[in-house]
This record gives sequence, C-alpha cells and structure tokens, in this order.
Amino acid sequence: MSKELLAHSLELLAPLGALRSRRMFGGYGIYADEIFIAIIAFEQLWLKADAETIPAFQQAGCAPFRYDKQGQVMTMAYYAAPEEAMESPALMQPWARLALAAALRARAAKGSKPAPRRGKA
Repeated sequence: MSKELLAHSLELLAPLGALRSRRMFGGYGIYADEIFIAIIAFEQLWLKADAETIPAFQQAGCAPFRYDKQGQVMTMAYYAAPEEAMESPALMQPWARLALAAALRARAAKGSKPAPRRGKA
C-alpha cells in the first residue's frame, strides 16, 4: 500500500475538516471529523456513496469498489474517485462533499433504528 497515495489523499480531502486514517484490510480507512468517508485499497481512493450520490459517480465513469470474498464478488457502497479529482483539493471537493453527505446519511439511518434490547423483556 502506497504511503504516498495516503498522504496525497489526505491532502486532497483536508478541506473537509480534521482527518485521520486507520490501517485496515491491507489498506486505509479515512475519517473526516470521525465520520468514515473513504477507503484506500488496490492503489485507489474510494469515496463513500449511497442511492443519492451513486448516479453522479456513475455519470463520471467511476467504478464501484468490488472485492472477492470466498469466490463471490462483493460490492461495497464506495466508488473510485474521478481521475481529474485526484489532481487538486479544489477538484476533489465536490466529490468529497458527496462522500461526507452519504456517510452522514448512513450514520443517521443507523442512529434512527432502535437499540437492540438486552436482558429479559
């Protein structure tokens, strides 16, 4: 895994706020203000997507994040960052904001579900 790609990606995403990265699955996860927004894997920056943002990624020709799990192809809700967006923070910002918005919606959806009951009813 390229530390240079990680450093470059953090630089591109810096306008979003406080960033941190965490090593995971042979790559890195990137958090903006503790919200998981991106993955670096297979020498590519992958941005969080959802039903609202996937059409924009598809229109830009971005591929979804896919991996093989025990012979099955799994698709995650992350899309490759557009090539031109990798050139500067200004070009990345619209895409980074889409990723952050998708991550915030995912977090809100999880938060709206009732907590599992513990113990006897």
